[in-house]
Amino acid sequence: MDQIRLHLLEEVAGLHEIPTGAYNIRENGKSIGRSSTDEIEIIPKKDGTGLDIFIKPGTKKKSVHIPVIISQSGLTEVVYNDFHIGEDADVTIIAGCGIHNGGDGASRHDGIHRFFIEKNAKVKYVEKHYGSGDGNGERIMNPETEIEMEENSYMEMETVQIKGVDSTIRKTNASLKAGAKLVVMERLMTHGKQKAESYFNVELNGEDCGANIVSRSVAKHTSYQKFVSCLVGNAKCNGHTECDAIIMDHANISAVPQLEANHMEAALIHEAAIGKIAGEQIIKLMTLGLTEEEAEERIVDGFLR
Repeated sequence: MDQIRLHLLEEVAGLHEIPTGAYNIRENGKSIGRSSTDEIEIIPKKDGTGLDIFIKPGTKKKSVHIPVIISQSGLTEVVYNDFHIGEDADVTIIAGCGIHNGGDGASRHDGIHRFFIEKNAKVKYVEKHYGSGDGNGERIMNPETEIEMEENSYMEMETVQIKGVDSTIRKTNASLKAGAKLVVMERLMTHGKQKAESYFNVELNGEDCGANIVSRSVAKHTSYQKFVSCLVGNAKCNGHTECDAIIMDHANISAVPQLEANHMEAALIHEAAIGKIAGEQIIKLMTLGLTEEEAEERIVDGFLR
């Protein structure tokens, strides 16, 4: 595997070599490596559109890697991956997509991931998106996540897009039963003429279920961002959604938090803040020897951690 492909794998999945345990690596529309274990089975769909990943009940402290890399300019693909997480399992799933486009044609990956999380199961899901290449072709990624959570299950979702993606529409839909908990942290940066839209819709259907949806983003140059988050409380539940954004240069940001309470004991909160970097922060760092540009970058890096 050449240096470009290795760099993409490192950026989106933290891989420096082929991982141990369960994994599937997809490159330019095809699987180039796959491994199952006794606890985690990865099965290609019969129609070739994606994977079924089965995690056995009671599986503990295991991980599965399913990164996608594209280095072929002009390639467009849609992939469907279904995750079946058995009762009382505890797993980490590391996904993500990296596109290197050195040509003129647009390269696009649409990934639809569905999670079926059984009772008392615990999932950490990490999804990173990254783009590189000096070609004129766009790098487009449209991730969609569907989540069904059974009683007392838990899911932590970390989604990161910091560099190189020209256009993205990110959709997350979740349905929670009694006692289930969903925690989402989105970190996003756009620059140049890039566009990014994030949509969250969470149905809080079971007693004492809860969700915490947090987005931190930075928009530079003439880029555009839109954040829409809707929490629907259909039972005694707790929900919190927050958008915290830094706007720079001539960028544009839209934040649309929405709450729907259909039960008298649905406790729902939304917060949204958009603002520029405070001048005193920059001055303080400049007194330590940084240039104004270096100070801005240091503040942005810290904000997105």
